[in-house]
Amino acid sequence: MATASVPRQAKKTRVAAIDIGSNSIRQIVADISADGDIVVVDEMKAAPRLGADVEETRTLQPAAMDRALETLERMATLAKQLGAERTETVATSAVRDARNAELFLARVKQQTGLRVRVLHGEEEARLCFRSALAHFELGVGHTVVMDIGGGSLELAASADGVVEHLASLPLGALRLTERFLKKQTAKRVRALRREVRRAIRPELRLRDWRHARLIGSGGTFTNLAGICLARQGVQMARSVHGTTVARGELEHVLDMLVAMTPEERAAVPGLNAARADIIVAGLAAAAEVMARLEAHDLTVSRYGIREGLLLEAARVAPTIADPGEARERSVSDFASRCHYEAAHARNVRSLALALFDAIGPRLGCSSDDRRLLADAALLHDVGYHINYDRHHKHSYHLILHAELLGMSPTDQVIVANVARYHRGAPPRKKQRNFGPLEPELRRRIKRLAALLRVADGLDRGHVGAVAEVKVRWLRRAIRITPVPAHPSQPMRLEIWGAQRKATLLEKLVGVPVEIVGGDGTVLSTANVE
Repeated sequence: MATASVPRQAKKTRVAAIDIGSNSIRQIVADISADGDIVVVDEMKAAPRLGADVEETRTLQPAAMDRALETLERMATLAKQLGAERTETVATSAVRDARNAELFLARVKQQTGLRVRVLHGEEEARLCFRSALAHFELGVGHTVVMDIGGGSLELAASADGVVEHLASLPLGALRLTERFLKKQTAKRVRALRREVRRAIRPELRLRDWRHARLIGSGGTFTNLAGICLARQGVQMARSVHGTTVARGELEHVLDMLVAMTPEERAAVPGLNAARADIIVAGLAAAAEVMARLEAHDLTVSRYGIREGLLLEAARVAPTIADPGEARERSVSDFASRCHYEAAHARNVRSLALALFDAIGPRLGCSSDDRRLLADAALLHDVGYHINYDRHHKHSYHLILHAELLGMSPTDQVIVANVARYHRGAPPRKKQRNFGPLEPELRRRIKRLAALLRVADGLDRGHVGAVAEVKVRWLRRAIRITPVPAHPSQPMRLEIWGAQRKATLLEKLVGVPVEIVGGDGTVLSTANVE
């Protein structure tokens, strides 16, 4: 959530937010500016499982309360030491449902000084939606935000960014595990799914929400994203935020986990071992919501109640963004923070996209690849922010660890790698940033890097000498003819630069690449040593 674009002169308020959930307790400390930018200072989390056995006994267990109090004492100390001006603390399903909640709240106040606000279910759903609105473009169409905690399932359904329906149901991952999956068999999972199906039917009317965009927040979804990214070889992604998971993939992961022993499940790459015993229940509930909406996929949010609390505490109303706005703004802001050379980056982007339109489809590129190439072209030189030497590798690391809204982790890994290979040695499987990726991702990176390398060569002098390119795909060669920005503009350096950087493209297409000068001179990759 951190956006390092907060103006230096903007007044900032340091706020801590603590979410006491049924399975875990999470804290975030952040600086909030008057214009709504949030910069995370520190985070802390623990899983004391305060909601253990609440479903059966309707009381918070003494051992669970003790574990939660130890966690809250540490969090109160952290907030104080970091200078938080205020600490907003809320409790959700477990405390909401327990008969001895007042005892627990009194102990929290006495031992930590924290005043806890117990959220109603609909308040919880609204905070989750508020957080999603700040991190996704919800300005167009129907969206359902689904948050699965330990004790409850929250649903917030919106149209064009405006909430139309809120619901809270006792279908959290911990609660469902205790009710149905003390023995995790396929038969018990089917019984769990029937119960979830029955409960959500009246809350999600098909005539209103069929095919709505679905966003999932909470540990169930961040762990699902971790598993899916690990299967793609994208473990190096900075964050799971924005990961898209197809319905069929979710069902496949669920079947795989159900068939495992507890020990096997705990060892699954991308899955937090501490959540291994309740992940099946959470995924089963998510699968039923997807089935009810007939959703093709869901998008994972790593943000939830805590971030909604921060926005609420700062009295910030998130802007409803149209598709593409947040991503374009985020990429541009990041480039500016890295002091990029704007004219060169934009010219390279224009030339790269022209090459993509002429060559990309025949290389096997998809329409989604065009957006990735545009972002990589704009950011390819941000590594200059570190230094010139190995700046392409610095670009890779900066992009990989940037907070780029609207970009999935997989997309971010692709963009970082394409920028990484705009110069220097071409991609090789032995390289740690490239080799572990699944084959299709490697192929996409090679195609886009090949185009970016030529585009960068065509602006070798960083003076915008080439205004556009004309491309002809001949039987014996690809012929690229640069068009000068001014009739008298010399392009010798740019033609030479493009020839030197077109060898990867030559390997992909299987024929030489020819760069044609204004005087008819032809430089071919066949002549590059």
